[in-house]
Amino acid sequence: MTAFATASGIGSWPGTTARQAAEVVVGELAGALAHIVELPGRGVGADTIGRAGALLIDVAIDTVPRGYRVAARPGAVTRRAVSLLDEDVDALEEAWETAGLRGSGRPVKVQAPGPVTLAAELELSNGHRAITDAGAIRDLAASLAEGVAAHRATVARRLDTPVVVQFDEPSMPAALAGRLTGVTALTPVHPIDETLAITLLDGCVAAAGADVLVHSCAPGLPWKVLQRSKIHAVSVDVTALQAADLDGVAEFVDSGRTVVLGAVAATAPARRPSAEEVAKAAVAVIDRLGFSRAALRDRIGITPACGLAGATPEWARTAIDLTRKAAEALADDPDAI
Repeated sequence: MTAFATASGIGSWPGTTARQAAEVVVGELAGALAHIVELPGRGVGADTIGRAGALLIDVAIDTVPRGYRVAARPGAVTRRAVSLLDEDVDALEEAWETAGLRGSGRPVKVQAPGPVTLAAELELSNGHRAITDAGAIRDLAASLAEGVAAHRATVARRLDTPVVVQFDEPSMPAALAGRLTGVTALTPVHPIDETLAITLLDGCVAAAGADVLVHSCAPGLPWKVLQRSKIHAVSVDVTALQAADLDGVAEFVDSGRTVVLGAVAATAPARRPSAEEVAKAAVAVIDRLGFSRAALRDRIGITPACGLAGATPEWARTAIDLTRKAAEALADDPDAI
């Protein structure tokens, strides 16, 4: 059973108070897979791409009207990203200590933008996406891999527990399909080569020194790329899965790896589902894959469908409570669901 075949959150959380968020996440998920919180509500440097400013080695970022740009030297944006990440790690360590979990051996998850998404969303000094420059792509991926490895090691040391890594790749489907927009209609962004995407992912896996999960809420995941890569797990939104995705999911789990199913709404639905209903949504996917439920019980995890930054604090807490209870039901007796 991998660390991902359980309940977890995606990473992002509503609000701006790291300690309060960490207390809830650790309290609800300490017996499963707790994670470092991300609070994009704090603004610049706290969102997925902004967090890269605290992780990249020898690469700085700054803001531009469209988002973030590679900068010549560290400035206020990079310093802010570092400060916010330090605050998040401090909050996680404090909650972990309070819960008496130091040295427990229970894994924790850290998150970072994936190499393809990072190159797709960061601008170069000329205003073009970094993904349009082969050298920039490789430099960013190498810097990210080194930075995430150092971050993972720091969290593992401070919590005295195993740490796994999640790379968020919301832009990967668009990057591979050639759907990213350029600066103008005359400067299209060509699709990234599949072999290069696999190389970037594998480089991050090798550097991480831990189990690695790739998460994307976007539809149209490139299952051939994910299957050929060395990643250990994929996290998907079950509502985004189309019939064409099922063969890719089946091949991925048939290779002995884990699929994490986002089966809980990221924002409060009109009616709160029960944990049993969430579990049923997960086993419905298993049934469609043609595997026995018992055979996959150790290779299926459950999470919210996507990050919870857009949820109310009340629904965020409810969502991970439902996630945990549904994962427990799936692990205990999947055939009874």
